[in-house]
Amino acid sequence: MSIFIIAEAGVNHNGSTDVAKQLIDLAAIAGADAVKFQTFSASRLVTKHAQKADYQKLNSGTDESQFTMLKKLELNESTHHKLIEHCLKRKIIFLSTAFDIQSIELLVKLGQECFKIPSGEITNLPYLRIIGQLNKNIILSTGMSTMNEIDAAIEIIEQAGTPRSKITILHCTSEYPAPFDEVNLLAMNSIREKLGVDVGYSDHTSGIEVAIAASALGASVIEKHFTLDKNLPGPDHKASLDPTQLKSMIESIRNIELALGNGVKSLSPSEKKNLMVVRKSLVTTRAIKAGEVFTNENITAKRPGTGISPMRWDEVLGKKAIRNFIADELIEV
Repeated sequence: MSIFIIAEAGVNHNGSTDVAKQLIDLAAIAGADAVKFQTFSASRLVTKHAQKADYQKLNSGTDESQFTMLKKLELNESTHHKLIEHCLKRKIIFLSTAFDIQSIELLVKLGQECFKIPSGEITNLPYLRIIGQLNKNIILSTGMSTMNEIDAAIEIIEQAGTPRSKITILHCTSEYPAPFDEVNLLAMNSIREKLGVDVGYSDHTSGIEVAIAASALGASVIEKHFTLDKNLPGPDHKASLDPTQLKSMIESIRNIELALGNGVKSLSPSEKKNLMVVRKSLVTTRAIKAGEVFTNENITAKRPGTGISPMRWDEVLGKKAIRNFIADELIEV
């Protein structure tokens, strides 16, 4: 099954519909399966005096509250329609993460078939229950959470009506950028083994290598933030990939998919032409007369592999030559 790659535009549109459309264009060109935005109302998401996270202060200043910052990044219903229409034109799936119940309802109204639950909502029981009642495919990010919290969230979703088979859990480290020594990528497989769910990885590191590694480890979903320009103002641009990096990451993941194969060890089609060239056959070390016995001293193994395999060495020893052989000639028995 192909890895589902989500190009996370998030709020990197900076409130501009035109920029959001450019992000859709870039995601489509790069080969992503989906481009994802964020649907929220600042007044329903944060209090008016909530502080920014440290990375938000670093990237967008300290002269405004989190509420003020987010208010400028809201997408209204009309904009959602425009972005969905543009995604249809570019043949890429539109997704958005809802951060409150009314936003969930809007995305249902717009026909969204897969719902991404952000890490911050993993302990929001009413939110989880409403998502679970939809019986849609669910992708759940698990930044800042423990195994017990993930298990509890899955249980709520299941009890609400969505089976575990429709839930994919994304391992995630909620720092921007995430330090490499805190990624703990092997936890992705621990989640799969302990909870019996499909897993993936939501990558917040500064490069592309961890997402590629997650693909090699069996991630079924990869999510990664991207931007038009890392130098644009806003909270998430600096921890996002630029267009060239996004394309490189997706190409690398697709190559990893091909390289993983089916797990059966066998001779590949391209190897067949090299088989006889690089394997060896039994050959003479000197001239041998008809009737002379083959010994450890008068035969050896050399390329090409078109004669008797060296695996038959013991079988050949002690047999008599059926004809005269010159030095360095493939033997026959």
